[in-house]
Amino acid sequence: MGTVSALIRSDAGMRLTMAVDFELDDVDIGASISHAGCCLTVVSKQGRSYDLDVSNETLNLTNLGAWKEGSKVNIERALKIGDELGGHIVSGHVDGLAKLVSVTQDGDSYRLKIEAPAPLHRFIAPKGSVALDGISLTVNEVEGNIFGVNIIPHTWLHTTLSKTSAGDSINLEVDRLARYAARWFETE
Repeated sequence: MGTVSALIRSDAGMRLTMAVDFELDDVDIGASISHAGCCLTVVSKQGRSYDLDVSNETLNLTNLGAWKEGSKVNIERALKIGDELGGHIVSGHVDGLAKLVSVTQDGDSYRLKIEAPAPLHRFIAPKGSVALDGISLTVNEVEGNIFGVNIIPHTWLHTTLSKTSAGDSINLEVDRLARYAARWFETE
């Protein structure tokens, strides 16, 4: 995770400064880094922090507009060719905002119920994939526009999901294959 160390809002969008606990030597200006599932471009860097410009489009479609100084953010660097691929492919293109309905502890894990907005709910299937605030997850079950995921202790402790409450908005990225399959059926 990283921390929002500064932000400046303007009519053009928002300038964010992110503080991280990793070296930025191999992070180039122009590099893409996922922030809560949103792929953002590094526009400058200094020490262990870097700046990002966030467009109004991104602010309108995601939960980034609710961030403030001190907000914790899930961060993931872009996959490099040859790297191990774990989970499903996440593009960093948030499709919309989902709403956390409930959190229930199940042993050491947590079961989350999430409400997906229409029409995105139709791209979510049991044992399919979603990304919530940039976290690649397997869908347990689906009932209408509500779906469930299970969060293991490691993910709970090392992401922002442990800081969410019922009613909170979560960035949702649906599975790309489901989106393309649906589009194919629509155009047939």
